[in-house]
Amino acid sequence: MPHNAMALLFGLALLYAILALAMGVRAFWRDIGEPVGMTTDTKSLLQAVRDAGELRYLDGGGVGCFNEDDHPTDRRKLYHHFTFYGFALCFAATCVGTLYHYLFAREAPYAWWDLPVVLGTLGGIGLVVGPIGLLSEKWKRDRVLVDEQAKGMDSAFILMLFLTSISGLALLLWRETAAMGPLLALHLGVVFALFITMPYGKFVHGIYRFVALVRYARERRMMAE
Repeated sequence: MPHNAMALLFGLALLYAILALAMGVRAFWRDIGEPVGMTTDTKSLLQAVRDAGELRYLDGGGVGCFNEDDHPTDRRKLYHHFTFYGFALCFAATCVGTLYHYLFAREAPYAWWDLPVVLGTLGGIGLVVGPIGLLSEKWKRDRVLVDEQAKGMDSAFILMLFLTSISGLALLLWRETAAMGPLLALHLGVVFALFITMPYGKFVHGIYRFVALVRYARERRMMAE
């Protein structure tokens, strides 16, 4: 597949996902009352970014999460960190690779020490460790704590992230062999599916949660004042 055709196809898929997500967030804003000044309150936005980056409220109220017994642990929070930052690093690798290609006329493949490869490798490792850990904790969790209606959507998204990372790492390892073509097709197919399903799977909970954090940070500031 020519590079420009591939970029156009995936660019359209990503734009579709962004548009669908934006429409969902707009509806969510309306559901929570569409607070005036929410998007221009810089302090609340920065606080929400900090809270999201620390996964501040993903600790079961401070003691950890209950899973298979009455002893709470922070394992799920740790695996969420691996998943969250793994995804962020992979996205950063894609952005840097795009800048290399179009701004500096540096075409892939890149050396293992180059920034896109380093970021992608670290992100890929995070998206292997995190999803495996989350799925493991989910299987061990007490059935009383599981929302059976959301179980399929939740597991499918985690599995999609894992397949994206494992196919990307395999492509990196065997990119100079005859397996490069099939691995590239597999990886691109998984990434395309991830883009298309983003607005309708568990991915959206992170965006809605961030908007809720902005609202919460704003309310706390207003109460303090």
